[in-house]
Amino acid sequence: MKQNYHIILGSNSPRRRELLAGLDIDFEVKIIPGLEEHYPPTLRPEEIPVFLAKQKAAAYLSTLAEKTLLITADTIVWNENEVIGKPKGREDAIQMLRSLSGHEHQVVTGVCLTTTEKQTAFAVTSAVKFAPLTEEEIIYYVDKYKPFDKAGAYGIQEWIGYVAVESINGSFYNVMGLPVQRVYQELKRFL
Repeated sequence: MKQNYHIILGSNSPRRRELLAGLDIDFEVKIIPGLEEHYPPTLRPEEIPVFLAKQKAAAYLSTLAEKTLLITADTIVWNENEVIGKPKGREDAIQMLRSLSGHEHQVVTGVCLTTTEKQTAFAVTSAVKFAPLTEEEIIYYVDKYKPFDKAGAYGIQEWIGYVAVESINGSFYNVMGLPVQRVYQELKRFL
């Protein structure tokens, strides 16, 4: 893929940086700290992360130069008809993992590609089935891995992914935070 654009990843997520780097495209990371993440309560699960990714893109828009492409993203976990975001602390993370234990949930990532001329956004959903977890396993994971910066309080690429994930229907990388195969296809169309 020939790059005619300077690509910026507007994300503080080390996982998104790692995943985008895996596409062998040149990009730089720019972060605007303290961006608000609010959405209307009427949105469907697949609309929420797209709304948030667009909201993030809007914060960068005035800084974009011509021939610059901005990638923003947001990931949510949808479990038992509610959004599970990032935990507020240890107890919140433990409670989140208790609710995921033995159940299937959806991980939805919204991605927004923005230039000064145009914008496109999309969502990718993956279904993840967790085996039942003991209280000791949950506490071990939370205390050792401190998943406080992760939606749903877990990183599938960490210990918990090895011991808890029974199945995934959809993109593994989407569960990590960036559906890179779809991003690559959208970049080819967009550029």
